[in-house]
Amino acid sequence: MSKHSDLLDFTMPPELEEVGALIREICEKEIVPRRADMDEHEKFPYEVLAKFNEAGISGIMYPEEYGGTGFGLSGSILFSEIVSEYCLGVNTAFSATSLGALPIQHGGTEDQKKKYLSGFASGKMIGAFGLTEPNAGSDVPSLSTSAEKKGDRYILNGTKQWITNSGVADVYTIFAITDKSKGPRGMSCFIVEKGTKGLSYGKLEQKMGIRCSHTRQVILEDCEVPEENLVGLKPNRGFIHAFQTLSSSRPAVAASAVGLAIGAFKEAVKYARQREQFGKNIINFQAVQHMLADMATRIEQARLMTYRAAKYAMAGHSEAAKYSAMAKYAASETAVAVANDALQLHGGYGFTKDYPVEKMYRDAKILTIYEGTSQIQKNEIAAHIVKESATWK
Repeated sequence: MSKHSDLLDFTMPPELEEVGALIREICEKEIVPRRADMDEHEKFPYEVLAKFNEAGISGIMYPEEYGGTGFGLSGSILFSEIVSEYCLGVNTAFSATSLGALPIQHGGTEDQKKKYLSGFASGKMIGAFGLTEPNAGSDVPSLSTSAEKKGDRYILNGTKQWITNSGVADVYTIFAITDKSKGPRGMSCFIVEKGTKGLSYGKLEQKMGIRCSHTRQVILEDCEVPEENLVGLKPNRGFIHAFQTLSSSRPAVAASAVGLAIGAFKEAVKYARQREQFGKNIINFQAVQHMLADMATRIEQARLMTYRAAKYAMAGHSEAAKYSAMAKYAASETAVAVANDALQLHGGYGFTKDYPVEKMYRDAKILTIYEGTSQIQKNEIAAHIVKESATWK
């Protein structure tokens, strides 16, 4: 009973609360004045990331032995929720490094961890995660990027699609097929450094939202990767690395959805307190109050599911993958719904760039798409239900 209770204790340690206050201070000073310009002109948030580095925030997601603060997934949840309240694009750009680091963290050798995790934790390296392809988005088993062993090197060929931080990252974790006969179980993960021969990038994608986060193809043409850059030095382990990565990253994506929803909700409340119609502020109308009540309730539901998923993931709980899928699905759909209601409450003003809810509305939609669409999350949840129900009496 006590063990289960611990998994449902969402109390934040005092030291993490202090870090959260510092993150929020940086967001207020560095993101708020820049976010509209970064969005309009698709500026990668180098200056903001530099401020996080200066404050020692870059290590929040990494183990202490590699220069991190040791907060792990708790740190990711905290960072993602707070930063996404101000700008989902900035959070996506920052957190993509953590996503790229996770295959190394889960399956890398000690030498690989020391070299790359230390670089990420210090903020000296930017990372990216390369799984999705033009014809293999939700359908991961259709992966076609290949890696052929030649002497002491692997030759990679293929194209990765929708890769966050592509072109700006220093390190890419790239998934490729090393044994076609094994299907997805013949997939491996490679560490590919910027400047590697045969590595290039596609055009900067013109996106609806999270525009300060850069997205491009990663193109591999006879890309030569030394065998010591095979994650874990063992081939055909990529499927496991990918599964572990997505199971542990989805709670952080859910947290970013919660953060965006909180940001949109706050803007809605602020506007409702200021906007006058029919002789009084619209926050006094019951219809508006009911909208705000629904928004607040949905946010709290999503937040509790997210925290539970995070606790289960950190504890290595047998149901961690199921709860991660539930949290990602519920929180991302909540973010879209809350951003929509926040814009609606602003009326015509919300449809202009003069108010931040317009950007939040555009940003929110990606949360139901990247790192597994809502439909894929429901597939995973349903698979768990089918498996569990076979034992029901």
